[in-house]
Amino acid sequence: MAKPGERTAANRLLAVLDAFDLRSPSLSLTDISRRADLPLATAHRLVGTLTGWGALERDESGSYHIGLRLWELAALAPRGLGLRQAAMPFLEDLYEATHENVHLAVRDGLEVVYTERISGRSAVGVRSQVGARWPLHATGVGLALLAHCDAGFQERVCGGTLTSFTPHTVTAPARLRRMLAEVRRTGCAVSDRQITDDALSVAAPVQGPRGDVVAAVSVVVHVKDAHTPALIPAVRLAARGISRALGWQPGSAPGA
Repeated sequence: MAKPGERTAANRLLAVLDAFDLRSPSLSLTDISRRADLPLATAHRLVGTLTGWGALERDESGSYHIGLRLWELAALAPRGLGLRQAAMPFLEDLYEATHENVHLAVRDGLEVVYTERISGRSAVGVRSQVGARWPLHATGVGLALLAHCDAGFQERVCGGTLTSFTPHTVTAPARLRRMLAEVRRTGCAVSDRQITDDALSVAAPVQGPRGDVVAAVSVVVHVKDAHTPALIPAVRLAARGISRALGWQPGSAPGA
């Protein structure tokens, strides 16, 4: 049994994997040791174990990357590849209808994680990408998901740190609560220039077989070209289609 404050072998292995992120997908052994807060010799041993199993891969320059074996395991996650496969026809339809950025996302704790993105060449630039994490309060998909969490969780978010990204980011708890109530009333979330000054997102919740909200779909457009009343029905239709593909039926509790 590990002593209080002592890191277990499993924790050290996870620390090595956690050293990688979207900003640092390629790391040297020294980088891994530093970012995982491990002695170089320990990092070397753990990296060797993970590379042998296929969780990491080493390129010709000696740098390490996340390995294909982890991708194979991640594909088994029900909120990963399975959700993406069910959603793709409807995401593609939404893209064809708008030729704008289309997103699919799920909630993980206090953050939203993007699981799919379709981008047009002439669409507004966005900072989201597959695997990226953003706070729930500042994105369209995040608001659509947060609005359908239980009241206690919503209060935890509203009472916590609401990071500001632009002058338009909602950081006042009272205003955020009103926005969440409006999302529940209309079935759609609008995030206006909260992440970047030039983008507006319209999002809608995706329901699972039991009626609970399991994901959110959105379209992101340039704020100057945004015609929100026209986007809302298209996004809601895509969300409804994905929900049906996942097994949801009208009248399913609790999100009917």
